[in-house]
Amino acid sequence: AELKRKSGDIDILDKQIALEQAIVGSPLILGNKVTLLQDGAATYPAMFAAIRKARDHINLESFIIEDDETGQKFADLLLEQQGRGVQVNIIYDSVGSFTTPKAFFKRLTDGGIHVLEFNPINPLAVKKLWTIDHRDHRKLLIVDGQTAFIGGINISSVYSSGSMARRAGKTVEETIAWRDTHLQIEGPVTGELQKLFMGTWEKQHGKPLAPKDYFPALKEQGKDIVRAIGSTPDDPYSLIYLTLISAIGNAERQIHLTQAYFVPDPQLLKSLIDAAGRGVDVKLILPSHSDSESAFHAGRSHYATLLKAGIRIYERRGALLHSKTVVIDGVWSCVGSTNLDWRSFLDNDEINAVILGREFARQMQAMFARDLEASDAIDPESWERRPLSFRLKEWLARL
Repeated sequence: AELKRKSGDIDILDKQIALEQAIVGSPLILGNKVTLLQDGAATYPAMFAAIRKARDHINLESFIIEDDETGQKFADLLLEQQGRGVQVNIIYDSVGSFTTPKAFFKRLTDGGIHVLEFNPINPLAVKKLWTIDHRDHRKLLIVDGQTAFIGGINISSVYSSGSMARRAGKTVEETIAWRDTHLQIEGPVTGELQKLFMGTWEKQHGKPLAPKDYFPALKEQGKDIVRAIGSTPDDPYSLIYLTLISAIGNAERQIHLTQAYFVPDPQLLKSLIDAAGRGVDVKLILPSHSDSESAFHAGRSHYATLLKAGIRIYERRGALLHSKTVVIDGVWSCVGSTNLDWRSFLDNDEINAVILGREFARQMQAMFARDLEASDAIDPESWERRPLSFRLKEWLARL
């Protein structure tokens, strides 16, 4: 209410900074350098370069680590660094990496790497109350406590090869690229990301980590203001969700959102509709097809309501959209692992970064514009005439 009262008196960037500071949780941290990385073709080489420069430790946390060409490249490089005395610690999700052979991880542990399976599917292997729903959906790489990578990209050749590879024993079309977004972050906020990794390791009862310089003194690397946000089902509420709802609620000009799995709850739906109602330009880029049919059709079941409110919806063609990004008012940006569905907010460990500043937001806007050019607009009148088969799939998925 205080921010709304002052909205005519303060700059939009100042307003979003004040908003972020008002939300209890991890701090806003100055002096960071954030590099926007699009797709695996840009992300993996940046990761490999950072790993090769490691001198103390490497912490890797990923929902999916596959035993394919990309997974083997990571394994070979991490084992090489471990052999040089760089301690490597890995967390992988038991469900996300279900199809990865145990021999893949045994090779890593035999080489001295500490490997931790998050919430094993086998309840006898769990050291706390067991629930299949609690998953680690984070994608996080930290090198020497100084450089971090977060976003939507797992460790899998579906990103590096630009095609959909064999998953869960089923061959799928090999000509469809995956479209995703990641960040490279250097600067003081890396310490906050390190805390999240260490917290997960401790809660999952990983064996004591080798003594390394996990929290070195960090110098300013740039001018980006960054907030690292982690969420788990153990929290009383999702801080990522609260931050997003607050930013949308205070938007004055634009909300440009790109999302792989868009199944909004009533509050998020209302926030977007209310924003459009007060004249905010709300545009959504969503998938034209998905690796999750239920999420895809459940998301489409909301199109009519959103279109009626004046929200413009576009579906990305020619690629399987896996990005999770938002840019608001040309000053507030968010990139991370969180999908806009109940599972991400209630059942998963997730990790996002909020970046405040005009320069980074300009890069986000340019990326959004490129995706928009590669997307098809959903016409409200045409959508109302969609086939009955579409409506049935939407109804079943929504149910």
